[in-house]
Amino acid sequence: MKKRQWTSMWITLLAVVLVLSACGGKSTGTDSNSASSESGSSTSASTTLTIAAATDIESFDPHNNNNTSSEAVLVNVFDYLIKNDSEQKKVPGLATSWEQVNDTTWRFKLREGVTFHNGDPFTSADVKYTLERVAKDSTLKQNSYFKNIVEVKAVDEYTVDIITDGPDPLLLNRLSKMGAGILPAKYIEDNGFDQFLKQPVGTGPYKFRKWTKDDRVELVKNENYFDGEPKWNEVVFRVIPEASTRVSELLAGGVDIAASIPSTDIARIEGEADKKIVKAPIQRVLQLIFRQTEGSVTADPKVREAIDLAIDKQGIVDSIAGGAGIVTRTSVTPGNFGADPSLYKTSLYDQEKAKQLLQEAGYAEGEAEMTISVSSQYKEPAEVVAAMLEQVGFKINLDVLEPSAFSERYSSKSFKEIFMIGIGNSLFDASNNYNRYMLDEAKGESDYNNPEVEKLLQSALVNMDPASREKEYQQVQQILAEDRPAVYLYQMEGVYGIDSRVNFEPRSDEMFYADEITPAQ
Repeated sequence: MKKRQWTSMWITLLAVVLVLSACGGKSTGTDSNSASSESGSSTSASTTLTIAAATDIESFDPHNNNNTSSEAVLVNVFDYLIKNDSEQKKVPGLATSWEQVNDTTWRFKLREGVTFHNGDPFTSADVKYTLERVAKDSTLKQNSYFKNIVEVKAVDEYTVDIITDGPDPLLLNRLSKMGAGILPAKYIEDNGFDQFLKQPVGTGPYKFRKWTKDDRVELVKNENYFDGEPKWNEVVFRVIPEASTRVSELLAGGVDIAASIPSTDIARIEGEADKKIVKAPIQRVLQLIFRQTEGSVTADPKVREAIDLAIDKQGIVDSIAGGAGIVTRTSVTPGNFGADPSLYKTSLYDQEKAKQLLQEAGYAEGEAEMTISVSSQYKEPAEVVAAMLEQVGFKINLDVLEPSAFSERYSSKSFKEIFMIGIGNSLFDASNNYNRYMLDEAKGESDYNNPEVEKLLQSALVNMDPASREKEYQQVQQILAEDRPAVYLYQMEGVYGIDSRVNFEPRSDEMFYADEITPAQ
């Protein structure tokens, strides 16, 4: 990497961005339901947990969500057959044991005595309905993770066989992530799915009370939870897109936990006696994904390389993220199966070569015009990236969208040349990051097409030998590092502001399991 040329222009831009951010955002006021706004007493703090995040859930259909923010909420309502504990080890959920019968069949023994929130008993019929629905309905956002399931056989009331269309090295991972949340078959059959979405029912520790879109989700204790009494009477997930407003609400006592704290507010929070900052590495990697559709500016590999070389990733980590990030040339970070260490903690940066590549691609100053779409939560790094690209000769149109609007465009694959996104990995496997570059998945989004990558990815999906499967994904990463269907900026760090009323240890998968958060003594 050449010596960084962190210019005064970027620093000036950053200052403007941060000032505007601090001034922007209208406070939503205190939450009349939250512990902190009731009286601030320790008694109220033990009854309601309030968490503030930047984005809302997409819906209460666990099969038709595709972002971590949704899963972080829904895990409190819908249980999986298998759970990941805080160290990502597989532990029993609604299944008490499991075994592989042959290459294509797994048998699960189900927990007895569990009821849904409406009182219906949980049985093998619910597992069959749930998994066959997400496996067979290609319109559901989680379908691609489950479509290899061809059948779920109800052996008896509390035993199921899950049959796949070939060997599946990832079935247990799939069953412990969003998309595998178990739905109530009889309730949906009797009332219809639209009614289910209005009054969702799961087996989880918390029951649905209310969802006000783009404002809050309210849950209440499930008194009949099979795994013991939940810790909180109420759990409220508030949606506060503006970081400055989340911080204000934390400082005012309106929330117990605020996610995604900007680096510029850390000292301010730590200066309060009853607040603190907690951090943890997360799987999320902030990245730019390119459209390679014929005729797009970013279809040219020299243009994509110029973009990569024009961006000072370490400069963004140091200035925007306050050092809370690790530069990387892969999105499969340590802790995920298939990671390639040679591409981690490294990045490329050479603005002079970037200018040369742009000229070789046939573009004079300002001729290579591109649109970068981004959710407002990543507005600051996107603005700095745009400034860096314009410095080497690109013309950038920055398209900043509210999170819900970004999610809709993401689902419809309707971005133009580039979109910026932070992608986590609740599957803890390289396939979670790279299946999007398989021919069918890439169609309409990036339109990436490399037969060698396709062959490797297809093989890895059914390869039951961990050693050779890992090598396949590492080979894919080396090819992608040259092809650049995406440029990776950095692995993010979870930064949370918390009130002294609660004890909270962040998870690397970014889930908010309410019962892992305890009232302070």
